Order: sequence, then C-alpha cells, then structure tokens
Amino acid sequence: MHRVAVLALDGVIPFELSIPSRIFGGAYTPDGRPRYEVVTCSLDGRPVATAADYSVLVEHDTAVLATADTVVIPAVEDFSDITGPEELPAGLLTALTSVRPGTRVVSICVASFVLAAAGLLDGRPATTHWKQAERLARLYPQVRVDPGVLFVDDGDVLTSAGASAGVDLCLHLLRRDHGSEVANQVARLCLVAPWRDGGQAQYVEHPMPEPSGSGTAPTRAWALERLGEPLQLADLARHAGMSRRTFTRHFRAEAGTSPGQWLTLQRIELARRLLESSDLPVDAIAERAGLGTAASLRQHLHAAVGVSPHAYRRTFRLSAPV
Repeated sequence: MHRVAVLALDGVIPFELSIPSRIFGGAYTPDGRPRYEVVTCSLDGRPVATAADYSVLVEHDTAVLATADTVVIPAVEDFSDITGPEELPAGLLTALTSVRPGTRVVSICVASFVLAAAGLLDGRPATTHWKQAERLARLYPQVRVDPGVLFVDDGDVLTSAGASAGVDLCLHLLRRDHGSEVANQVARLCLVAPWRDGGQAQYVEHPMPEPSGSGTAPTRAWALERLGEPLQLADLARHAGMSRRTFTRHFRAEAGTSPGQWLTLQRIELARRLLESSDLPVDAIAERAGLGTAASLRQHLHAAVGVSPHAYRRTFRLSAPV
C-alpha cells in the first residue's frame, strides 16, 4: 500500500494539515480497501502546537519518512520567514535527508520555503501562495517560481499555492496514481471541484497606491475615473502637461510599466470588480471597463487570469445571472 507521511511542525495550520488525510484517506478500491495509508509524524513524535488554540497528538516521529512513498509538508504561517537552511526547525534538514530517492515530496502553501531552503527546489519550477511568490523568487533565485498556477508537478517534487490549492494538488496526485474516476469520487465525497479552471492569478489582488500630487500620479487618478473612455497616450500626456515621450519615460519610472499596459491592467481590474459585484451583462461590463466588446473582455481576462468572464463570475458570486 502507498504510504503518505505528513510531517506536522510546530505552528502548523490545521486546515493544511488535514488535507492529505481527507483526500488520500478517502480513496478506496471497488471492494472497499483503502488505496493509501496516511500517517502523521512530528520531528520527535511529541504533540505539535498548531496555529489554532489547540495541539495535536501524533503517533510517529520522522523515522516514518524513510518508509514513505509520498511525504507531505503542510504550511506553518512563518515559513515564509525562512531565508536559508540554518533557519529550518532543528532536525528538519536531517529528517528530509532520510527520505528515500524517488519518494514524492509535496509542499502545501508556504511550505515551499522549507523545500527551497533545503535545496530540494534548486533548478526546478515551483509555486507558493501568491502573496509570497515574489519573496520566494527573491530569496531563492535558483528556483523557477511560477506565481500564477495552483500547483506545480515536477515529478518527485510538487508544490502548491495557498490553502485549498493543496486540495487541488492532492486530487491531481490521485488522478496521476489511479485515474480521473477515483479522483472524481473523492472530490464528490468532499464536495469540492475535481478540477479548477485557471490558476491562482484570478485570486490575486492588485491594489492601486494612493496617488501623490506629483509626477504622473494625478494623471493616473484622472484616467481611473475615465476607463470607459477611449483614452490615448496623447490624452494622458496632455493632462500631465508633458510631451508624449517625456510622459512615457516618467510613467514607466513611476508605475513600472507603459501607459498602455497600465490602462489595460486597470480595465481588467475594473471588469473583475464588476463581475464580482454587479449583475451587468458581460458586454455591458466590457463597455464600461473600456474593453469594447464581450469578445475582447473574454480575451483579456483569459490572458490575465486564465478563465472566461462567466467562469470568473461563477467563482466569485453566490449566484450568477443567466
């Protein structure tokens, strides 16, 4: 039987800790036999304090890692503070070296920082929670961080984005091991989608900084009130009292992108807010956001977050208009 060992570290987030047992533990053969054995361990076999107001008792220490076919490390909130192997919990690096070659190693959410600090992500693609993706890439430049996906499968090392993306990754492993039918059965039992369209890009917030009274900021604030209008570079430069060339240079230095790219991003953000908060038809949202037609909105939104307007609305509205 395939053994899944879940390593619970002090401060573990209870939701993430429960995912492997709920997903792998819910998979059975047609005659009712479990397909996986899921065991939970701590570094020393002692109780583990969680991020909530309780601790959990475990039955194993890290000796079980050497017997596992899959090792899962759930998130601890301060994992993103780990900047190198010397900051890993005492004994963790030694425990990870006991994992047999070929064993799958899985991180949930910011547990990717543990794998990165241990050198297990060197030269590999990986992901983490979108709020920490930039930090992971900065601290570990040898890791190819993809901030837009729900999970990354690189064979024997797999990483997931935040919280429920751990469910997506575990269901993916079920599909990989036993096919879609088994994964779908477990998903139905858990009342979760067996597969989610798009990636975590659709959940990323892009707050706008407060405009200052200098540079191109007042023009950006002015443009945000007129996104539905056919704004051109000449209009923006004229409002700022600059030539187009000077305005473009200042704009890129302050906003980190070109005026055209910035306008497109703001229009997509407005369309997202309208899809979440209004019952407006998609073509009306496209017009109000300055994206022209429903087809144009569909193209831009899919490029930005990987889903259609209707799929986005279904995700973020309790009930979507027909």
